Amino acid sequence: MPELTEVQWKKAAERLELSGLYFLYGEEKYLISSYVKKLLKKVQAQPFADFNLQRFSGDGFQVDQASDAAEALPMMAEKKFVLISDLDVEKLPARELSKLYELAESVPESTVLLVYQPTLSINVKKSAAWKKWLAFVNKTGHAIEVKQRDGAELEKLLCAYAEKQNCSLSRSDAAYLITQCGKELQALLHELDKLCAFLGKGEITRATIDRIAVKSLETTVFLLSKALVSAQYDKAYRLLDLLFQQKEEPVAVLAVLSSAYVDMYRVRACVQSGQSPASLTDYFPYKGKEFRLKNAERDMKGLSLEKLRESLGVLLETDIGLKSSRTGDRILMEKLIAKLLLIAEKERIA
Repeated sequence: MPELTEVQWKKAAERLELSGLYFLYGEEKYLISSYVKKLLKKVQAQPFADFNLQRFSGDGFQVDQASDAAEALPMMAEKKFVLISDLDVEKLPARELSKLYELAESVPESTVLLVYQPTLSINVKKSAAWKKWLAFVNKTGHAIEVKQRDGAELEKLLCAYAEKQNCSLSRSDAAYLITQCGKELQALLHELDKLCAFLGKGEITRATIDRIAVKSLETTVFLLSKALVSAQYDKAYRLLDLLFQQKEEPVAVLAVLSSAYVDMYRVRACVQSGQSPASLTDYFPYKGKEFRLKNAERDMKGLSLEKLRESLGVLLETDIGLKSSRTGDRILMEKLIAKLLLIAEKERIA
């Protein structure tokens, strides 16, 4: 069977017109949880909900228990609902996995079996186990992929959410909020809750966003990389201090920072060879992330290929130190910032 769209799923769930096997997965975990909550509200409003609704978690999951629940007839209702959250087919023992396929293949007509992933992420392309499961679901039931929102769709969603809380948010400021806080819907709505609580009512402006909203790790590290390549000492250390205040993991900070320097190195090498930075999409995974190349092209202008290579060496040394040295993480990160600033400063003086 073809995958259901989210719209088709929502209509069917709203009317409780569900039957057989369903698999709800994807990047946007907030919406997955929201869809299941709405379904549960409908089911729990029916008679004998305690019997007709049974829920299991992938952690310590025993297929026999779910099978017993699925095979039991509903009481005073048309359907029995059996829900399994965060099922991990990669970690299930072979015998349990075999039982799972048997259960999913023979779901009684009176039962709805919903497997959903509110926190567990899967990679169908890289995992043979998940690829097999998804193919099986598409053959015997229905799969619904909940993709991360982007662009205009995400902006409209944020504007509507603010309006429900007696606040107004323009599309342009919604886009700005996304650039500052990332694309994860749950995080964005959390920031909107804070902004609306701060204002009470009225317009959410960029100034308010800058004052209240917490920038995402990627945004803060991007600002840090800009400060480093332009040798802005005070700003660089303020941003590093902010990252520690937000309790960001140094290894994660270093990974994002290294990625920014790798982008600059690639763009610098590309430009020096007479090619357009856009051509890098043919060799590296920048499709859909072309903004990274534009940022790198702008920021790398003050650094030579040699200095970028030296910077990457310093980043590598710090990575090794964070993973093996007994020296405190903060000391290692502060030394890294000092070395990168010194490299940029030498380039400016030269």
